[in-house]
Amino acid sequence: MTLILEESLILEEIVVKGYERVVKVTDKKSGLVGIICIHNTSLGPALGGIRIYPYSTFDAALNDAMRLAKGMTYKSALAQTGLGGGKSVIIASPTQKTQELLYAFGQAVNQLEGLYICAEDVGCTPDDVKIIREATPYVVGLVHEKSSGNPAPYTAWGTYRGIQSVMQKLYGDKSVFDRTIAIQGLGSVGARLAELLFWEGAKLIISDIDEEKTARLAKIYGAATASHQDILKVECDVLAPCALGGILSADTIPSLRCKAVAGCANNQLLKDSDGDILLKRGILYAPDFIINAGGLINVTEELAEEGYSPTVARGKTHNLYDELMKIYEMADNNKISTHAAALSLGDYRIKYGIGKREYRVQISHAR
Repeated sequence: MTLILEESLILEEIVVKGYERVVKVTDKKSGLVGIICIHNTSLGPALGGIRIYPYSTFDAALNDAMRLAKGMTYKSALAQTGLGGGKSVIIASPTQKTQELLYAFGQAVNQLEGLYICAEDVGCTPDDVKIIREATPYVVGLVHEKSSGNPAPYTAWGTYRGIQSVMQKLYGDKSVFDRTIAIQGLGSVGARLAELLFWEGAKLIISDIDEEKTARLAKIYGAATASHQDILKVECDVLAPCALGGILSADTIPSLRCKAVAGCANNQLLKDSDGDILLKRGILYAPDFIINAGGLINVTEELAEEGYSPTVARGKTHNLYDELMKIYEMADNNKISTHAAALSLGDYRIKYGIGKREYRVQISHAR
């Protein structure tokens, strides 16, 4: 089905097996080309960020949207947010990202009538979602008195708690003091994670494609540096991927010199089977869709009946440590990878409706 609005905005349905709805969005007037991908809404409406990135092809954008949307389904299920999994991507460079383009995308989101709720992601800032909000109320993560703003601090805190769980599993002590942690990617979350780890006494090795930023943060945190090509190969206790996904594969895993992988990047494994390769190498893996759920947890609290509470969001994010410890135990007991254990628990919760939303989503900033 193709829906044409105002002779410019076009929503075209794409049939993809295993996904509830995939919609190609185009707007000739603003130059918008995007995708809204809804994987599963068994537990509630889909929520996921908007990734704005200059993909080389439409198929590359579609594949990324599909991987991210599926990851959000499991992230939501394991965090028990009462939401489903979705994601959207806009094919654009920073210079192509205009107010007209963002507004047109908001109009497209609005046509789905709450089936998909959007938020910021890579390439999409809180200021961008503010523009999108002008066209639709189905937005979270706004800088607004009834909203939660940038979720990055919560994602960073959840990732830190995940690294603590790795320390506990590896060494019987959750302290990161004097442990070597390599951070790949120093964006809004990676940089905050570096600060948290620094103040807790960790030894840092940091890397980002922005060499100037890497050097500046290295000075602030007394960190060693590595090129973005070499960071995966440095010797460390924990490798924390905090950039784009798909970095752990049959090609890269043999070169890892870490005892564990625990970072905030989405879809770190190129394939599900890469979790088994990590297991065979004896590398503990904190499944990305659990450890990086802090941001999701935070914006989800905007949809609570009683309205947003930062203390409630903090408490739930803090508890990601316990969820990961549970996954490690499941993996050990069943002699499977931690990734497989997390997927299994997510499938169970989806199948039996555990954590399903019992009340309608409340858009607090729209009241």
